[in-house]
This record gives sequence, C-alpha cells and structure tokens, in this order.
Amino acid sequence: MKTTRRDLFRYASLAPFGIAAASGQSSPAANQQTMIGVRFDAKPTVRMGFIGLGGRGMSQLQNFTAVDGVEVVALCDVAPEKTARAQQRLQKAGQQKAAEVYHGSETAFESLSKREDIDLVCIATPWKWHVPMAVMSLRHGQHACVEVPTASTLDECWALVNTSEQTRRHCVQLENCCYGYNEMLMYNLVHDGVLGELTHAGAAYDHDLRTVLFDQKGEGAWRRAEHIARDGNLYPTHGLGPVARYLDIHRGDRFEYIVSMSSPALSLAHYRDTHLVEDDPRRKETYRCGDQNTSLIKTAKGRLITLEHNTTTPEPYDRINMIAGTRGIFRDYPPRIFVDGAGNDEWGPLDPYKAKYEHPYWTRQGEIARKLGGHGGMDFIQAYRLIECIHQGIAPDMDVYDAAAWCAPVPLSEMSVAHGSAPMQFPDFTRGSWSASRTA
Repeated sequence: MKTTRRDLFRYASLAPFGIAAASGQSSPAANQQTMIGVRFDAKPTVRMGFIGLGGRGMSQLQNFTAVDGVEVVALCDVAPEKTARAQQRLQKAGQQKAAEVYHGSETAFESLSKREDIDLVCIATPWKWHVPMAVMSLRHGQHACVEVPTASTLDECWALVNTSEQTRRHCVQLENCCYGYNEMLMYNLVHDGVLGELTHAGAAYDHDLRTVLFDQKGEGAWRRAEHIARDGNLYPTHGLGPVARYLDIHRGDRFEYIVSMSSPALSLAHYRDTHLVEDDPRRKETYRCGDQNTSLIKTAKGRLITLEHNTTTPEPYDRINMIAGTRGIFRDYPPRIFVDGAGNDEWGPLDPYKAKYEHPYWTRQGEIARKLGGHGGMDFIQAYRLIECIHQGIAPDMDVYDAAAWCAPVPLSEMSVAHGSAPMQFPDFTRGSWSASRTA
C-alpha cells in the first residue's frame, strides 16, 4: 500500500481531537475527563464490526463469535475474497443473519465506522491503519478494540487518549498475552503477596519471524518495512503488557523513563541473501532495526523492567515473563518459581500454586479456550472477558491509557537509540491519575 501517514490522518480528521506536538505533550480540552473506571453501557447483545480479515482478523472473528451474546453486523477488508470467507465463517458459527460487507478500496472502512448499529469494532489491519481507523470509530460512537501495537508514535498515542476522553468511548488494545494461563495465574499470585514487594521484572518479544517477514502474501507485504524505517523496539506489548499488570501500572505506579540500545542489523539481510533468488528486488533493501534491542524502563516507584525485542535471529520463542520481589521470583519459558523459605534452594514448578491461584476464567472457560486453540487459548479468554465487561456494564480490564503506555516504547526506544541510549521520559497519558489504586 502506497498510502502515506499524512493521508491516513486525513481520513481520521484528528486535528479537533488534540494531536500532540512532537514532544509528546498534550493538554486536555476544558471538557475533557478521564476514562479510568468508565463503565460500558450494559448490553445483552454486543453488535460488532470487523475491519481487517486477514489471518489475525479471521482468528479474532472466530474467537468473538464463540462468545455468547455477540452479533457481527459488518465486515470490512480491501479484498472481496476475505469478506466472503468471513461471511462463510459467520454462517458456520451459527449466525442466521448475514453481515453487511464493505470492500474494494482502502477507505471502505469509513462506511463501517459511520454505522450507528455497532457497539464494538475490532481492528486487525496493518499497523499504520490502527489509529486512523480507531479514531474514526470512536468519533462515530463505537468502542474500539485494536490489535497490537495499537500505536507507533507518541502523536498517535495522544490521539487515541484525547479522542477516547472526548468521545467517552473505550479504546482497548487486544493484548492477548495478558490472558495467558501463566500470566493470569501469576497476576493472582503476585497480588496475594507471595513474591513480597515487587522490585524488578523482565519482558520480551523474542520470536523468529524471518519467514513471515519475507512472505509476499501475509505480514511480509508490510511488516518488513518497519525494519527498514526504524531502529528500536518495534513490538513491545506482548511482553510488557503482563508485566505492567503485575506492577499495577496506572494503578499506583507508572513508567517514568526508558534507555535503549540496539545491536547491528545483520540477520535479516543474511536470511534474505541465503533464501531469495539473485534478481529479487528485495535484495536491494537496507535494514536499520538492530537484530536485538534491549531497553531498561524505570517506574515512578523505582522498579526496573528489562524489555527485549528480537524477531530476526534463529532462536526459540520467548517472552521472558519474569517478575521478582523481596520473597521470590518467577521466570517463564520454561515456567519456574522460587519462593524464599519454601523448603528448597532450587527452582520449582508452578503446580503447587495452581489450585489456589488458577484464574477463574481459565477454570470456567479453559476447555473451550484450548479447543479453539488461539495462542494456547488466551485469544478466546481475551474475547470472552471483553464481551463480559460489556454485558455486565463494567469498565474494561485495560483502557486507552494502558494502550498508549505499552506502545510508547516503540518511539521512545527509537529516540533513545538515535541519541546514544539517552534516557527518554514517558508522557503521563493519565495526566496524574495513575497514582490511585484500583483493580487492574
């Protein structure tokens, strides 16, 4: 797609909603109020629209339609064959009424966003479209749930925050890893004080995506361009989201500043040169993003988070998922825990803690979640919980401030790397409301 970012913002008409200056600062309008704790209007049936029906969009469609009380009223993708396939999926899921379909152009989503009969729109498109689509949906009265990373610049982060506050509509980042079995168990465990007072954490997205990045039909058609244009942590939220929940970010603490550095960018070119034919035009590309990006985040309470990104070297999948405190430590991949005074001086399994700390969502919904299979079942648990929040008329687990803060390491790490690993301050997207304790 040749659409420029300037073109994308034209579609969203962001100017009236306080697009931030390059410094990442923003002031609320006179009538602007926080979205922290704002409840959904309770609805027994949640009418949904879906924008983007590639591999990830179809997966989200499958998970949301497996939740009782969901009706899909509209489908949108640039490719007609994808909307047709999604329509078939709805029929297979047992939905009697066909959804309205929008396709054929990059701006077809505008018609879906303007519909008045959509409660929640799910956006699963290439990254550069996330914010324009979400902002347009919010402005027309729809809540939005958006794939990761929801935003890639500080301006985009502020656009989401300002628009959510002014429209009183939620923008929820679809960070499925927060709903993994181990992550939810550990959330309960650390909040019960088993690890004591929390001091430091580790998070990562270490995932060999070399094949994906050169796939002409899938994400490779657009995702590889990020490695050409940027050098930093391009994809922080899978590791950072669960850790932020352990640490009660925006619920008594917040990210304060980040320092970041990158290794040389060698592995993507090496893979390309050994797998592509000599006349492939992609051989002329120059990649900027270092193979390994490592960042350190300091929180307002002085706690430390190590954050990694690596998608171009041959290695097993790893999100690290580490949390430590004054009484013990947990590390994932493989999962293991050590609690001071538990009777041994070695790592132990999680099994002794499952009976007490397994999250009720997994106890009640684990069977169907594992059957659907999306990333081990976490995708369904995520969909189930978001729809449950709307059915019950309660606030979502994660709000627009979480989406903005978890995405902010993308531009901040890039700025830090460009300035010799200089510290970069996180904007306070909550405008001071982060210090109040509340349930995550």
